[in-house]
Amino acid sequence: MNKSNKKRFREHESRAAIERLYINMRHLFIRGSYKPFGVSGESIMQSLLTLRPEIYGDIADPEHVEINGLLYVIDRLPQGIEACRFIKLISTEGYNKSDFKVIIPSKRRRNCYRIDEEQMYIELTRGRSDIYDILTHLTFLYIEANKIKNHSLDHRSKPLRAWEKLEEIVQKESKGEPIDQSIAFTYLSTILGRTYDETERAFDKFAADSNRNSLYHVIYWLGKLAIDEANEGKDREISFSSTLRERVGHHVHGERWADTLKHFIEKKGLVDRPLHIVSANLHSVMNAIYAQQALSKELPKAKDREFDVLMERLSQPENGHLRDKVKRHAFKNGMYEIEDTSGTNLTVQIIDTDKLELSKLPEDILPKDSTVTESRPVVLVMDYAFGEQAFETMDELFKPYESKDKQQSLSVSSVSIMGKAGILKGKKGDIMIATAHIFEGTTDNYPFNNEFTKEDFEGQGLEVFEGPMVTVLGTSLQNKDILKYFSESSWNAIGLEMEGVHYQKAIQAGSKIRKSIAEDIVLRYAYYASDNPLVTGNTLASGSLGVDGVKPTYLITTKILNKILTEDR
Repeated sequence: MNKSNKKRFREHESRAAIERLYINMRHLFIRGSYKPFGVSGESIMQSLLTLRPEIYGDIADPEHVEINGLLYVIDRLPQGIEACRFIKLISTEGYNKSDFKVIIPSKRRRNCYRIDEEQMYIELTRGRSDIYDILTHLTFLYIEANKIKNHSLDHRSKPLRAWEKLEEIVQKESKGEPIDQSIAFTYLSTILGRTYDETERAFDKFAADSNRNSLYHVIYWLGKLAIDEANEGKDREISFSSTLRERVGHHVHGERWADTLKHFIEKKGLVDRPLHIVSANLHSVMNAIYAQQALSKELPKAKDREFDVLMERLSQPENGHLRDKVKRHAFKNGMYEIEDTSGTNLTVQIIDTDKLELSKLPEDILPKDSTVTESRPVVLVMDYAFGEQAFETMDELFKPYESKDKQQSLSVSSVSIMGKAGILKGKKGDIMIATAHIFEGTTDNYPFNNEFTKEDFEGQGLEVFEGPMVTVLGTSLQNKDILKYFSESSWNAIGLEMEGVHYQKAIQAGSKIRKSIAEDIVLRYAYYASDNPLVTGNTLASGSLGVDGVKPTYLITTKILNKILTEDR
């Protein structure tokens, strides 16, 4: 097989593997439960091993436990899940009112509950994307657990000395007794199939966050459950509650979320004002508008209040007191925050620009020669949705609602999406301007008129790319073969993300079919690159953007706000 044919074969093989994964996961969800090492679970594992997603690194290498991928997954699953034989995925079913302690993963907002020593409940409210995300991560864990088991037992399934020593180390750790780290790393490196240096670095990464158990604990319990299943028949099991199966696809959480927002807007007398919806993180818009005014006393020197310097300072972990001051100031000057109680985990900020002193806004938002819009818009900032949840929430927000015995719609003037995305033609921190969204695994594509253009962002020291974006079924399922196909073929895609198609489905339904929003609604899509999955060491598993993400985040934020405040609709 020549190089070209081999490449084409890998593309087809990878796409088929993704299709099998989703078909199998949907089937198991409908069925209600499965065993990871039963026939169905093995099928999912084989598909994931065939796919070999970039984010999971050495998943297909039987000799090496994948450390970066393990850290990425552990941060998105509840603490202690490595020790649970039984995992149940549930909807919002009242456990928040129970005596169980709520466990929230570091990098995913999910309420989880440790029911007993062997069982973990994970609350999922973001639709199918949430379910697929969890199942993919769990499958990765079981594959790595199997490697740990194989490295810990001899050919007669008897524990090796390294495993026995790891067990002693974990017992000492649980009692708070001192551990000789040099000896511990030596035994652990044998079980991981990694060098001493790699093991030491991995240990330090796990120890950097108190929301994670130690690497000793994670590796021991993953291996122990795999050994218990192999030697004693103690099967692991994943199940789905009947309530979760009934609710998925019915917009239960999205409807509650949207109704709360609509009634709040009506109560505040803002319903007839032009509404501009912004999907972004919950700090960038607030900081961009309010920080310079709020911190004039804390930072009396003008150079400390320069926009770029101030935004970088606010992004530093140790400056929580400054961020709190900005938030208090915002609450006194036109910003409201609606904490979510619907289960969507999407907090919303509503900013009434009528209460802003526009002359005091940073020049990055309103240059002195700007012509300010005569209407005073209302800005609704919603936190990032997750995959299919983008359709559920936006679709429900656009729908008319009952108000004083009549149908009332929000006066939506624009939708602006500031997203994090994987880039295919540049590097971390670069900016992507979408011209269309292509839905992976289908023939669906959504071209649209983006008010943003490449020229809006040039000359700022960042590379800017313009072109189609791929909306993927899950970031944890992408591999180089598929991504290169989208990038190098006539699709000419510049990046990948998870929500674009879902937002577009809701926007087109609302503007062209239901007529609940204007047909010529203004759309703005701009993304900053959080990773480049085509470059080794630049995947999401390699770590966050850190300071490199500050400039593109606030550049996009200020461009959105400038468009909202200076253009009449």
